[in-house]
Amino acid sequence: MTGLLDLKDIEVRENNGYRLKDIQLSINVGEKIALLGRSGAGKSTLIAVANGSLKPNSGKVSWRGIELKFLNNRQRNEIGTLWQDLRLVEELTVSQNINIGALAKKNFLWAFYNLLGTIKTKECLTCLQAVGLDNVFLTTPVQELSGGQRQRVAIARLLMQQAELLLADEPLSNLDPTLVDEVLKLFLNKRSIDPINIPKTCLISLHRPDLITNFTRVVGLKRGRIIFDCQVAELTPLEINSLYKDR
Repeated sequence: MTGLLDLKDIEVRENNGYRLKDIQLSINVGEKIALLGRSGAGKSTLIAVANGSLKPNSGKVSWRGIELKFLNNRQRNEIGTLWQDLRLVEELTVSQNINIGALAKKNFLWAFYNLLGTIKTKECLTCLQAVGLDNVFLTTPVQELSGGQRQRVAIARLLMQQAELLLADEPLSNLDPTLVDEVLKLFLNKRSIDPINIPKTCLISLHRPDLITNFTRVVGLKRGRIIFDCQVAELTPLEINSLYKDR
């Protein structure tokens, strides 16, 4: 059975070792998948392969049954990614950065007006407020924001994209506890922000195993290999502990 996103026989080699080895992963519509593993386990690499920004040495990645390399820009935009380094445009304002999330669905003229800073849509404001930032931030240059505020702008940009699949690389690490709960509700589609359509499917890497309870499925990665892939209710403390041991 073909999933929404399928990774088959994926290997990413580095020097004499592997960053990813024998990865078999299928993500189905509506699944909320938590990706666990210690630092260096390969979580960021897996997400980069999943969205097509990193080509594996071997194996195949498919979106709705089509290899990623054959997708057009609009199809690629159905996969939304939140990176650890955020990838915001420092010289642009908050609203301009959020609007970048919608570029694949807009024309050249819209993109030009966004560069001029003249587009401030209801959707942009809604995404900003959804991550706990007031509308006074709309005209603030990103380079003037704190680390936590930048994180929230990057999340708002991802919401603006209105993708079908949400991939996120440790998206909660710079947020305060209250906001962690609110953002997690957004990512898991437990909170609506009309008129924005939040992805029904997600793969989110976490640095905190205690946050997996609201997910449907959990994947454990260790030294580039998947060592378990199961429903959250089936996961045992012993399996979680095995991820963070040296052996």
